[in-house]
Amino acid sequence: MSFYNVINSYKDFDFESFLNEVDDNDILSILEKDKLDQYDFLALLSPTARKHLEEIAVKAREVHLKHFGKSIVLFTPMYIANYCVNKCAYCSYNFDNSIKRKSMTYEQIDLESRKILETGLKNILILTGEDKKRSSADYILGAIEVLKKYFDSISIEIYPLSIEDYERMVQAGVDGLSIYQETYNEEVYDRVHLSGPKKNYMFRLNAPERALKANMRSVTIGPLLGLNDWRKETFFGGLHAEYLQDKYPFAEIGVSVPRIRPCTKDFNNIKTVDEVDLVQILLAYRLFLPYASTTVTTREGSFMRDNLIPICISKMSAGVSTEVGGHSLEENAGDEQFEISDPRSVDEVKQAILERGYQPIVKNWMQI
Repeated sequence: MSFYNVINSYKDFDFESFLNEVDDNDILSILEKDKLDQYDFLALLSPTARKHLEEIAVKAREVHLKHFGKSIVLFTPMYIANYCVNKCAYCSYNFDNSIKRKSMTYEQIDLESRKILETGLKNILILTGEDKKRSSADYILGAIEVLKKYFDSISIEIYPLSIEDYERMVQAGVDGLSIYQETYNEEVYDRVHLSGPKKNYMFRLNAPERALKANMRSVTIGPLLGLNDWRKETFFGGLHAEYLQDKYPFAEIGVSVPRIRPCTKDFNNIKTVDEVDLVQILLAYRLFLPYASTTVTTREGSFMRDNLIPICISKMSAGVSTEVGGHSLEENAGDEQFEISDPRSVDEVKQAILERGYQPIVKNWMQI
């Protein structure tokens, strides 16, 4: 069975009627429960639930503290290549875009690693575009060999791989995968992915499961908020995480909440997701998925991120550059993927966490 079967089981479900029929008593009743089902989760995404965010936040904080304590894991991304053969309507890396393309050499990756290490971080997330010639699996494996000298936890956010290639990544030292379906709506997915291998909806949808079959320790998923109705997308993102948790209980499953950010090519067909919507999404995730890690990146501003620290998030990025080699190469860096909203340094983010009575964690995993 694939998660695609779960999606199809809701093909005829009337989301609009369900969401509009949720009343205040439904929400208050859900807050009395220790374990939520999928309909409780969907109700927490309703317009009525928006009126009860304060009560929901109190419950979410209790649940979060029980499972994650007062700690926030910090990491930073390292963009090692931005060559891409896909034509995605919403992304700067779109093959048709005239941007400065770059693929770092291993010597440059070493320099970038040492620059990041100066901040104290020991968790790294490496990213590439999808170009199997310029950013092949072998090239990425070579980068991992360099990174292992400096970092205790290495995660990848790259194009979908086969089980065999995920096994190679795990054997090389990768312990985490972040991969976003972008949208669970197959028609919207086809419309925004104009051409290239990413147009294969099913291959991307099943990538998290292939990685888990290859014994990946940690997998983070989620939709790109803004491509489609956020309530439906969040619902399927939550069900996807639950499906993976149930089927692969050995792994840490996480959810992230990326909202579309400005990029080099304007994409105007954005479904609005405001900050209150984002808070509602995170609170609903926390109550439905009490054991799942929750990540908020620098796509969000400092005010938003800082105020979420004592409520429901477990991971944050810090000291971020979305340019290829952006930590060390300066004018020789490749163009950024998107504009970040929180440009603070690692030390500044650490201080914000400490001021709220929480502990910044720079190292939370080490390979045996």
